[in-house]
Amino acid sequence: MTSTLAFDIVQFFPSLNHCFLSHILRKASFDPKVKCSFSNYLVGRKTWYCWNKFSSSFFNVDVGIGQDSALSPILSVLYLVLLLHILENCLKILKNPISILSFVDNGLFIAQSKCFSVSNLFLFCSYNIASNLLKSFSLIIEHSKMEIFHFSRSHRDFDSSPLDLSILDGPILCSRET
Repeated sequence: MTSTLAFDIVQFFPSLNHCFLSHILRKASFDPKVKCSFSNYLVGRKTWYCWNKFSSSFFNVDVGIGQDSALSPILSVLYLVLLLHILENCLKILKNPISILSFVDNGLFIAQSKCFSVSNLFLFCSYNIASNLLKSFSLIIEHSKMEIFHFSRSHRDFDSSPLDLSILDGPILCSRET
């Protein structure tokens, strides 16, 4: 039996912290010129807005990367690669046999077990670690878009219990059986 937990990160691109991204580049041992180039591009940015005849004064913009920017795929991957590396190491230490797929601001945990209750336990643990790690990166899982799916090769009906994440301030997810 296979179980999957699909999740979405709230406002991913507008939430990326520029200073944190510069720190990631430094930790990843990028050439100082590369780090400096990205830092100069990101840190200390200012913007202003106009509405009808009103114009605001300039203000700092230390978060966010426009999805339409040519650099957004590169910067978002650099931001996520550290997060995914830490998450995978935590799951490996706990011997949690979860596979992770990431589609930038969407993710999927995949658990395989002989019973859904064990899969739910693995998914619960993975969600707990991921949501806390995302918070430390100033990102949040969007609970309203979370879904759980259970797959079985059995030709009979199967009973899968809901995944209760409420103790972690998450939702209670009922499976969509396929």
